[in-house]
Amino acid sequence: MLETITPMKTAEPREALLESARKSESEKRGRKASKEVRQLQLIEATIDSLAKRGYSETTMADVADGAGLSRGIVNFHFESKEKLLVATLQYMADEYAAHWRAALTKAGDDPARQLRALVAADFDRSICNKRKLAAWCAFWGEAKSRPTYQALCGARDAAYQKIFIDLCATLKASGGYAFEPQVMALALSAMLEGLWLRLMMGTEDVTRETALQAANEFLSAAFPKHYPWPTAGGDRMA
Repeated sequence: MLETITPMKTAEPREALLESARKSESEKRGRKASKEVRQLQLIEATIDSLAKRGYSETTMADVADGAGLSRGIVNFHFESKEKLLVATLQYMADEYAAHWRAALTKAGDDPARQLRALVAADFDRSICNKRKLAAWCAFWGEAKSRPTYQALCGARDAAYQKIFIDLCATLKASGGYAFEPQVMALALSAMLEGLWLRLMMGTEDVTRETALQAANEFLSAAFPKHYPWPTAGGDRMA
């Protein structure tokens, strides 16, 4: 009799322990998700504040108010304004890198399509809007005096630029162009950054659509064999 009762007595606690462990793990995931949601709220509010007030005028209180959270929550997650700003820059850099890498992958193996896709990705609404452009400009203005910002974006910028150089070299070889790939890649990057700046300043009649058109005109001028000028009433080749 004891031999049949004993397993029953030990089985119930075992099941209870397993259920407790599963519940505990679920609660941990819930807390983690809540933490990530809160941090994202604060980062988005920081982007808003940078766009509205600029770098020096953004405060932890502004971010808390913008996110609709208490100021203690901001301090709990980021401890200081500098840590919050570094996290915001990290978030924006990761978002931008994921965006252009996805565009590159979607373009397939053709170098001409890849380069056009990278250019077009810079003017996608999710990346290229006044709010985020203003935040980028706020960080750019501080980068020279803040090595942390330079280190954070330096490796990503180098990887991005290398892709431009490699694509320019490939198109030069197939098109017989005379330019130096590194110089052409630099010119292309400078052109894209300049268009972003004009969009952010809003001083001219420049839209994302006209900026993308200008960038495509640059591609046609620099790589005429790969991006021929459109015929009358025709579309530009992809």
